[in-house]
Amino acid sequence: MTDLEAERQRMVDEQIVRRGLTEPRLLAAMRAVPRHEFVPAEYLDYAYDDGPLPIGSGQTISQPYIVALMTHLLALRGVERVLEVGTGSGYQAAVLAHMAAEVHTVEILPELAEQARVSLNRLGLNNVHCHLADGSLGWPKAAPYEGILVAASAPDVPPPLLEQLADGGRLVLPVGGRLSQELVVVTRQGEKYERRTVLSVAFVPLRGVHGWKAGHFQ
Repeated sequence: MTDLEAERQRMVDEQIVRRGLTEPRLLAAMRAVPRHEFVPAEYLDYAYDDGPLPIGSGQTISQPYIVALMTHLLALRGVERVLEVGTGSGYQAAVLAHMAAEVHTVEILPELAEQARVSLNRLGLNNVHCHLADGSLGWPKAAPYEGILVAASAPDVPPPLLEQLADGGRLVLPVGGRLSQELVVVTRQGEKYERRTVLSVAFVPLRGVHGWKAGHFQ
């Protein structure tokens, strides 16, 4: 086992299991995905630290625990089609690839979309489909989705994402102000949407039609 592999196992044990996430498929996914493959070279020594890291373009790779928690909240069984909004580094999409049958991930920033595509292809994750587009509009071509995960904060739940959520599906996203938000789970039951709040979080802002206006990106 290499030093990085040992750090990854320690990350799962100390940051995820100790915080109460113990579902075997989730832990296997977190142990399998090499987070260091998704961070810039200058942050390699911090790849398995308990926190987010910069990935360029004003964006971050999320804290490992938050990636695990948001994945857990989707309650995936392995047969679902999932949409991720905000590809970023591609790390969250890689974890989802181990948990779902098919993943569509949408990124609005071209440079990040290309970096993520290269990283995901390098790992042979052929069930992930990367799209360069406004993720706040979802990806209607592959809808409906049994799970939707938004890796950026929105002022409110984008209506297109609700429309693209399958009956019985779950949408997980941070909603609130620019600097702090609440992590919310929305479950669709027919034409009704049940909403519950999980915990307070801080994400970079969602860009796009149903995201934040340009002045809020700074």
